[in-house]
Amino acid sequence: MNIRANILLRVYLSFGLIVLLAVAVLVRLCDVQFVEGHKWRAMADSLSTKYINVDAARGNIYSNDGSLLATSVPEYELRMDLYAGGISENKVFYAKVDSLAMKLSQFFVDKTPKEYSRMLRTARADSVRYLLIKRKVNYQQLKELRTFPLYNIGKYSGGLMAIQQNKRILPFQNLAKRTIGYKNENVSNGVGLEGAYGNYINGESGKRLVQRIAGGVWMPVNDEAEIAPKEGADIISTIDINMQDLAQSALEKQMIKSDADHGTVILMEVATGEVRAVANFTRESEGVYKEMFNYAIGGSQDPGSTFKLASYMALLEDKKIDTNTTVDTGNGVYRLYNHNIKDSHGGVGVVTAKKAFEVSSNTAVAKFVYSAYKDDPKQFTDHLYRIHMNERLKLQITGETKPVIKNPSFKSWSGLTLAQMAYGYEMQITPLQILTFYNAIANDGKYIAPIFVKEIRRLGNPIEQFHARVISEKVCSEATVKKLQAMLEGVVTEGTGKLMGSPFYRVAGKTGTAQVADGNKGYKAKRSYQASFCGYFPADKPKYSIMVSINGPKNGYYGGSVAGPVFKEIADRIYASDVQMYNNVTDHLVGNTKSPEAKAGQSKAVKSVYNALGIKALYAAKSDYFNSVDTSNGIVYQEYSSVKGMMPNVSGMGLKDALYLLGNAGLKTQVKGSGKVISQSIPSGMKIGRGLLVQLELK
Repeated sequence: MNIRANILLRVYLSFGLIVLLAVAVLVRLCDVQFVEGHKWRAMADSLSTKYINVDAARGNIYSNDGSLLATSVPEYELRMDLYAGGISENKVFYAKVDSLAMKLSQFFVDKTPKEYSRMLRTARADSVRYLLIKRKVNYQQLKELRTFPLYNIGKYSGGLMAIQQNKRILPFQNLAKRTIGYKNENVSNGVGLEGAYGNYINGESGKRLVQRIAGGVWMPVNDEAEIAPKEGADIISTIDINMQDLAQSALEKQMIKSDADHGTVILMEVATGEVRAVANFTRESEGVYKEMFNYAIGGSQDPGSTFKLASYMALLEDKKIDTNTTVDTGNGVYRLYNHNIKDSHGGVGVVTAKKAFEVSSNTAVAKFVYSAYKDDPKQFTDHLYRIHMNERLKLQITGETKPVIKNPSFKSWSGLTLAQMAYGYEMQITPLQILTFYNAIANDGKYIAPIFVKEIRRLGNPIEQFHARVISEKVCSEATVKKLQAMLEGVVTEGTGKLMGSPFYRVAGKTGTAQVADGNKGYKAKRSYQASFCGYFPADKPKYSIMVSINGPKNGYYGGSVAGPVFKEIADRIYASDVQMYNNVTDHLVGNTKSPEAKAGQSKAVKSVYNALGIKALYAAKSDYFNSVDTSNGIVYQEYSSVKGMMPNVSGMGLKDALYLLGNAGLKTQVKGSGKVISQSIPSGMKIGRGLLVQLELK
């Protein structure tokens, strides 16, 4: 083979290999483009773009009277794309950048115009596409910002990007704050209504496409979310904002006065179980109290004397005693198993069961319960278990503590337990659980669980409604209920609750004073007390029940003097403002029953007022102006017609109408007095000329 043929062979082989390689590359390119294209495109998109969740605006929470308790308002984070379409040319950007800097400086007052200008120019030089301008900007501010230089070029082309976030606000600030609750990223289970009804309030998140840019920052591709979020539903609570304000004010005032550690007050409607107000305060510093914990539902401890109502219910129901059964309280000390049960006010001698309840005798109820049930203590505790007092109330909000009510099967049950339980010790019950039991007595024995939410609405339409759950149709017989009601009323009229009495309405309730155990140190450590009062009003037709509990008061510790004033202030104010609670009040008319007198003058205005008041007046004729004639049948309005060149009759008119008619007649006026016209210097019907002076006297 000659050299030429050898060279050609090598060239052909090389060319063939190149062609084969090119074909292989082409095949692979086609494979990547058409066969595996979807896979690689998705992977590329996942590396540079992604969808993120856009939180929906949370639903509102309303009070029972329609007041807004919690709502979401939009808040914006402002960013700027320094190379947006409308400002991509240097000529456009640099012509207005200093004007924008000056406006931003004047608007936010956080940087000088020079600093803003330098920031924008530097970001432009660095090709920044997502520059942070300001956080926490409200909607009104955003509207004004869109009118600034560069930003007013267009919503998308001016470079301004507003990233919406929803901010939760409480219009009434601290009112019912703990009951309303909160939900944030750091809390897995929200607090209060916000947490309990999160599934409704939260709404449905939307989706927004974002793109990764230099520096690892994710920038929205579009100004609006690709999938719009769906707003949450609204919650209609049972809270009455005026009653809530009253409850918080009364409790805080008494907490400061008694220098207490913490306290709570709960106001509930008897028939419906709807909670109208819940206030909780914790001492932060001297004279300063804040709502930090919901003691109403989570503050479980010995209830003290307020529990005596349940003890007497069991005794009366089992016919162990009657209200007139007597007991000897002696010197106020009952010794049992080397333990002294004492009356805080000393012994009251031999008294009836009703009187012992009214004066809150510990020795009396301990003797009654121990004597009646010592051989079968389960008979006593069965009463409490039968009506489910040992169970949670299954509230609509979280945080309720399970009550601890012992029975003989408990390891901690001792010979003293039965007697101690009789007057409210060796158990753990929350203030709301005690109030619910008292509410049952006020409700003629019907035991219902409290509710905090009455309705859920979406776009104004109810989607779910709630009513109080009946725990027990009857906690005891009707006869026992009537006796307990009389005993509770006797506490206020004859016993330890006299301070809660009112000359205008009847009150029923029970004072409570309990020594609070100090953890493992028990009751022998430094003494701390809980003062409470639980009751309802009006006693003859109960509408509201109230529980007041104040822990660790330094200035006094009896329930009547510490907790009682809170109850009384709330009850007095509610009774004074609720006309429906007044009994035997008949409507009556004040003064004469004639139609109210009106000034003569323009008839249209008078007719409008009379129609609004629902009064049918007599009119002698239809006219623009009238004079009034007082008759025995009331006031009749007669037509008045003015004649050109004649003095009009303005007697009985107000000054405005009189001046109008006299001015049209060409007269000058001089006025003396106020009210309606009683005399005019030129008699009506006389001929007049323009420019004459007429004097009017008003009274």
